[in-house]
Amino acid sequence: MATRLAVVRSDETSNIQPHERWNTVVEMFFDQAARLGERPFLSAKKDDAWAPISWASAARTVARLAGALRTLGLKPGDRVVLVSENRPEWCLTDLAIMAAGGVTTPAYTTNTVADHQHILANSGARFAVVSSPKLAQTLLPAAFQSADCRTVIGIEPLKRAQASVVDIHDWQTLIDASATTVDDVLAWQTAGRDDTACLIYTSGTGGAPRGVKHHHGALLHNVRAGIDVIHNDFSTGPDTFLSFLPLSHAYEHTMGQFFAIGMGAQTCYAESLDKLMANIGEVRPTVVVVVPRLFEVMRQKIERQVEKAPWLRRQLFALTLYLGRERRARPLGWIEGYLDRLMEKLVRAKMRGRFGGRLKALVSGGAPLNPEVGQFFDSLGLTLLQGYGMTEAAPLVAVNRPSRGIRMNTVGPPVKDTQVKIAEDGEILVRGALVTQGYWNNPEETARVIRDGWLHTGDIGRIDPDGHIVITDRKKDLIVNDKGDNVSPQRVEGMLTLEPEILQAMVYGDRRPYLVGLVVPNPEWAQEWAAARGLGIDLRVLAQHPDFQKAMQAAVDRVNARLSVIERVRKVTLADAPFSVENTQMTPTLKIRRHILRQAYGERLEKLYGG
Repeated sequence: MATRLAVVRSDETSNIQPHERWNTVVEMFFDQAARLGERPFLSAKKDDAWAPISWASAARTVARLAGALRTLGLKPGDRVVLVSENRPEWCLTDLAIMAAGGVTTPAYTTNTVADHQHILANSGARFAVVSSPKLAQTLLPAAFQSADCRTVIGIEPLKRAQASVVDIHDWQTLIDASATTVDDVLAWQTAGRDDTACLIYTSGTGGAPRGVKHHHGALLHNVRAGIDVIHNDFSTGPDTFLSFLPLSHAYEHTMGQFFAIGMGAQTCYAESLDKLMANIGEVRPTVVVVVPRLFEVMRQKIERQVEKAPWLRRQLFALTLYLGRERRARPLGWIEGYLDRLMEKLVRAKMRGRFGGRLKALVSGGAPLNPEVGQFFDSLGLTLLQGYGMTEAAPLVAVNRPSRGIRMNTVGPPVKDTQVKIAEDGEILVRGALVTQGYWNNPEETARVIRDGWLHTGDIGRIDPDGHIVITDRKKDLIVNDKGDNVSPQRVEGMLTLEPEILQAMVYGDRRPYLVGLVVPNPEWAQEWAAARGLGIDLRVLAQHPDFQKAMQAAVDRVNARLSVIERVRKVTLADAPFSVENTQMTPTLKIRRHILRQAYGERLEKLYGG
């Protein structure tokens, strides 16, 4: 079964027409820079103030850096590893590498020396760019041991105690010494849509990361698809993006960076996750790309704030949520309609104000969004568009859109010029210009995943009568119990983490008679529970307290009451510490690494079947 969206219309007064002629993302950037000139392009906090960089200034910097890279010996097709937090220099360097004919190979800032060694060796990168001396502490040892990487560029100056096998250069010095112009760069461009623009390494939820080849045509497909949604479903006008997800991930790299460039939007870089809400209030973005876990955490914080609010505010909040649920299920009566309009002024308008007041959409991707979480924010007046994709699809495959009806239990219809069908075993298959040309130096895996032009996503789902895709689970993550029943762990885990007592969860039970679970107590809830009983707040100590264990199991049992028999979690054990990127138990986009957690807690989980 295949579903297509209508062909986007061409409009001389809009930003959309150029997308019909762009052949590379480099061409897209320079075209937009020529058109937008001195308008702000990139912005970051400097000395407590937002410091913008214009499109024209960025174009000059990209050209000079591209020229410097070629002078250093960069040849067409050379891979360049890029290690940096989100900042303007990330985007400028990325574009310069591609403008010079290179292939950007982003790496996560949380990578260990071993992680960098894998990427350098697998990609055969000859160059690397790193943002700071701190991040160089893990990159440089890997570069020294690399067979190919002999040039490292520091965006911030890197200290060099002595000469080594690696030449170290200063980013700004290279730019200042370069006389390359935009016209020079445009003159040497030979790349086309089928040429590789970047290698995006998978986040490693199931093992060693693999390099996915993103060609220019795939990136431009996603850009055009995103603009089709914004152009046809939302009001036009100047757009501002707020970037905070890792740019080394396909989701942010394409939708947070190249989509913004294609829109002619300004991109502001958040200072940190802790300052995200403050930054949203300052830059007042129109589009924010997010992952579901942030919504789950945000919902818990909002609910805890409401619990402590005066009685009237609690009642207004509850009424707003009730009316939101009812409005999605049926037409409201005149009294309810009046109250709904009143809540629009008293509650929803204030909530939108907390998000800057200009927000068109929060676009959620990277992992499944629990429908209850989506409905919660929808009831509060925020437009939340759940989408779906994967690194191998550049990554956008589908997204909810208001004109087709937002359905929180789906990831929306396929985006423009994308075909989707369901295989006999329920696997979702994707075809179109967005599909990768394969994994770097891995023809066997490429042949396994891409067959007859169809990308085998590894996700299980269905397409509803209106063309919306419903994801049920990852094919490889499905738990099959000892009776042969299939259970979706992500659905159960999502419901568990909605309980105030539970911060994180993983369920377990493949080929076992029932499910058990690993849960992380919510530290705020645990602190309040302990204080009310005069106990200390050490989670390791609390985890051994019988009453604390009973309270956690009670939260699990509340969820069990809403699950089928085969989905119920019979017993749980408490994790020693939260799952995090730092302890490698989560990916940088906040997805749990099941194989790592099974290694750490497998023995404890198996003991839950002992009695």
